[in-house]
Parts: sequence; C-alpha cells; structure tokens
Amino acid sequence: MTAFGSLRVRLPLVFLGGILIAGVVTTLIAVRLFQNLARNQTFRSLSREANGIAYLESRGIAASYGNKGSKPGTSNDRKPPQVAAESLAKATGDRIYYVGPRLLYPGQQKSNEPIVGLKRLPLDSIPWISGRSLTFEFRPPGAKRTYLAAANPIFWNQQPIAAIVVARPQADISSGVAELLKRLAIALALGLVVAGGLAWYLSRRIVRPILQLSDAADAVAGGSYAVDVPVRAPGELGHLSERFGEMAGRLAEAEEMERNFLMSVSHELRTPLTAIRGHVSALLEGVVDDPDLERVSLETVEAEATRLERLVGDILDLAKLDAHRFTVTNEEVDMGALVDRAYETYRDEARRRSIDLRREVRDNPVITSDGDRVLQIVGNLMSNAFHATPDGGRIVLELAQRNGTVHVAVEDSGPGIPASQRERLFRPFVSESGGGTGLGLAIAKELSTALGGRIELVSELGKGSRFELLLPSGGAPSVLPR
Repeated sequence: MTAFGSLRVRLPLVFLGGILIAGVVTTLIAVRLFQNLARNQTFRSLSREANGIAYLESRGIAASYGNKGSKPGTSNDRKPPQVAAESLAKATGDRIYYVGPRLLYPGQQKSNEPIVGLKRLPLDSIPWISGRSLTFEFRPPGAKRTYLAAANPIFWNQQPIAAIVVARPQADISSGVAELLKRLAIALALGLVVAGGLAWYLSRRIVRPILQLSDAADAVAGGSYAVDVPVRAPGELGHLSERFGEMAGRLAEAEEMERNFLMSVSHELRTPLTAIRGHVSALLEGVVDDPDLERVSLETVEAEATRLERLVGDILDLAKLDAHRFTVTNEEVDMGALVDRAYETYRDEARRRSIDLRREVRDNPVITSDGDRVLQIVGNLMSNAFHATPDGGRIVLELAQRNGTVHVAVEDSGPGIPASQRERLFRPFVSESGGGTGLGLAIAKELSTALGGRIELVSELGKGSRFELLLPSGGAPSVLPR
C-alpha cells in the first residue's frame, strides 16, 4: 500500500481539504459581505457630504440673490459664499463636481466652474432635474478610474437648479478587500497548521485501533483466534473492538465444538459400525452356529443400526433447523398420553440403573401442535437427564397447565450446571456430561421455538437441574420462522 493509500495519511488530508474548502468559501462570503458593506458605507458617507455641500450652496444662493424674484446669474453687489465645497474637498480627499447652469452666483463670469474649485459635469450626466438624491457609479471626463458617487440637488425657491456630486475612487474599496484577504489568508494558514496537528493526532488515535483490528482480522482469517484487539478504542471503534473480540471467541468456540463434534460423531459412528461389522463377519464366517446366538447377533445389529439412524437423523434435523427449512404439522396432541409414552420409554433404563423415575401429571391438556416433535423434545430432555443423573439418582417428569400454557418439566438430581455454562449448553455439539454428540438440547431448543414455545433452565450446583418446556395451547406455525 502506498503512503497516500494509507488511511493514516488520507484521513488528515481529507480533514485538511475540508477545512481548506470551508475556509475558501468563508473567505469568498466574507469578501462579498465586506464589499457590500464598504460600498454601502461609502455611499452613505458621500451622500452626507453631498447633502451638506448642497445645503450650504442653497443657502449661499439664497443669501446672494436676496429676494425670491431674482434669478441666478443676475448681477448684484453681494459676494457669493463659494468656499465651502472647495474646503470640504481638500479636507476629505473626495472629488466634488457640479452639475447645472454655467452662471449660478451674481457677478460670475462665464466659466466651466460656477462654484470655485469645482469642475462642471455635463447636464445630461445624471437626472439632477428630478430633485432627488442619487447614488451611482461613473467615470468622470478625462478620468481612468471608476468612481462611486452621490448627488444631491441645490434648491432655490424650492426648485432644483443644480446638483452637487461627491465621488470617491472605487479602488479604495479594492484596497480594503486586499487587506482583508491578506489577514484572512494569515488566519487560514494558522488554522490549517493547528487543524493539521489536530487531524494527525486524531487520525493516529482512530487509525491505530483500526490497524490493530486489521491485523487481528488477518490472524483470524489465518485460523488463529487468540488475537489482541484494542481495548480503549474511542466511540464506535471501541464497540467494534468489543464485538470483534466476542466474534473471535465465538469462532474459537465454534472450532472447538466442531472438533468435539467430529470426535464425538466419529466415536458414535465407529462404535455401532464396529459392532455391526463384527457380528456380520461372525455370521458370514460361520463362527456363530447356535440359533440363539445368531438371534442375539442380529438383534445387536438391529439396535446398532437404529442407533446410527438416530444419530444421522439428529444431524439432519439440526441442518434443517439451521437452514430454516424445517416444517411442523398441526394436530390435536394429548399431552397426558405423550408424557406416558416418554415415561414408558425410559422406565426400563431407570430400573436397570436404580434411578427413581417419577411421573407427576397435574393436568391433562390437549393442545394443537406437532405431536412427534413435542415427543422428540421431551425425549431429548429425558435423555439429557439420564446422562446427567448418576446411578441411584432421581428423575421427575411433570405435566401441568397454567394460564393457557402447557408446562412439561424434567428434573434430575445430577451435579447441576454452572451459570456460565447454561447458555452454552444449548449450542450444538456441547454435552453437559461429556458423553453423546451434544445435539439433543440444541435440537430441543430449536424445535421448541419452531412450535412457538421455549425451554427454561433452572439449576443449582450439587442439587441438579430442571429443564422446562413451555408450549402454547394454540397451533404451531407450519414453517419454521426465518
């Protein structure tokens, strides 16, 4: 993997790229807002200046002509106050123009500057005759730059007779924008340095547990499940690390169960096959010539074949349950008769091993379910109890009905099951006593779920265990739910 292909490098670059894009967008917005603000402030400032100069000129004209009947340009002896505009232009640095007639004050000579120090603009340059204040952009005659300007009319006798135009170069705003860009660039550079350090630190904290998880995944893929996962990973990575560790543990456990299953199944298959092969060979070779011994050999072959059939059937049932292709039927099931059958099946074994097998039937309900599968569940629970109970022990088979639920319990006097092992016990290939294939309880649990019920376990070390099947009185689903 190249350096740029590493998440440790790409993550900070993406982080910095996002900050850079955000900074550029923010800068563009800030520049635009600054331009608009500066432009508006410039227009307001120019409007104030134009209004003040126009006001002074209006008063000067009124003072120069005296009576209202006189007209601008008429000669009299008063000296016109023509110093305000020129002084303000020098003070502010703005350009001040005049738009109007050539003669404005009494005694003026014909000139292009009716107001001293101000240049006259063409009459049609702005609509001053409207008597309104104006703001606009324009390029004065002979100028090479564009100006922002504000115009305000000069009134005499409440009529606009001319206008004052105050202008400022638009480049003044551009110089302010350049200064703003310079400061924003410095701030962005400092921000990128700080963000880069933070991004590198965060990427190391995030990427390090990811790399550890990647190494652990490679180890698991190679068949090694004793892996180290990051313990203190932040946020979702910590949750992922925890779940990954659990997954690795489950895989190790599954592999161990698979080995145990293969060992158990191979033993379970080899034992009856060895017995069958031995008896068949003896019969074929004529070693057994007594009719009674021949019958015993054939009965042994039949029993061992039945044992093989049961083992293969359990494996097929579990495969169907795992593939969600297991079907059940609905029929009326006499639970009392079903419990009697289970009891009779194991009574001889209980007598042979001196086990006190009891049957306690408190109710005799009839439910709608799959009778064969219910009997299979109860049989598996009974088989598990006989595996766990030592000779001379006690097993109780109970039947009751409470609140519309049928309870079938199998209680034994075995060694009990530790709390840490109870959930694991219902997994395939796990045996409580170490004997058998460990499929009985797994199949019983899956079948109970398929029938709409469940199995509960209560156990106390040294005193035994109680497995209880709970089934609804209604019908079971016809297909195992996915």
